[in-house]
Amino acid sequence: MPMDARTIEANLQTVQNRIADAAARAGRSPDEMTLVAVTKTHPPEVVRLVYDLGVRDVGENRVHEALDKQTALAELSDLRWHMIGHVQSRKVRDVVGRFVLIHSLDSLKRARRYQRMAERLGVEQVNVLLEVNVSGEASKYGFPAVRESDVLALEDAVAQMLTLPALRIHGLMTMAPFVPDVESIRPVFRATRRLRDRLAHRFPRVNWDVLSMGMSNDYEVAIEEGATMVRIGTAIFGPRLVNEPQQKEADA
Repeated sequence: MPMDARTIEANLQTVQNRIADAAARAGRSPDEMTLVAVTKTHPPEVVRLVYDLGVRDVGENRVHEALDKQTALAELSDLRWHMIGHVQSRKVRDVVGRFVLIHSLDSLKRARRYQRMAERLGVEQVNVLLEVNVSGEASKYGFPAVRESDVLALEDAVAQMLTLPALRIHGLMTMAPFVPDVESIRPVFRATRRLRDRLAHRFPRVNWDVLSMGMSNDYEVAIEEGATMVRIGTAIFGPRLVNEPQQKEADA
């Protein structure tokens, strides 16, 4: 059963307060943080509710669900839609030009597909984050980034992506393992920040300003380690409304 509006409003305020507190602990301003409210499986009415509470960045995991909500909420023209889930090759056409930011670019092959589709559709710019797997979990998507050889391969891929005129890299995204002790995954976020710093040094003409890391169970630690964007679903909206097959990535 979906949460009532008052509960969602209270949860949102709690999350915003904790974001501010985590930023303060890290000596950073809350204004540096972007909260992406992840509304997977929740109806358009819930998106409208958080919109009325001031949320403008909304994240979706599944392309078809996102497009349905975009249609239902077309009058909310200043909503910024984020695609945070894995995008299958056959769905690239549906993604290009419809999202302010794609968080999950995980291969050079898919980058080239985004470029070809942008040319075909007349889309000038496709904004992406590179999804990186710094934990080495087989259950995670992303460019491998555990060993030095992984990072060198990633650097080579980035160099080739920079030849694609429509593609705009804005930073990195990662998902840490889902564990009860969030302190144990602090090194994952720290490693992602350090990887971002290395890539920024290697490719200074890229604006590496976004670190999308941290979800409902670990976003405070992620912020303390440098996150600029957190993807929060369950902590605001409660559990997903439907049971789904096991996915490769955890809930936001």
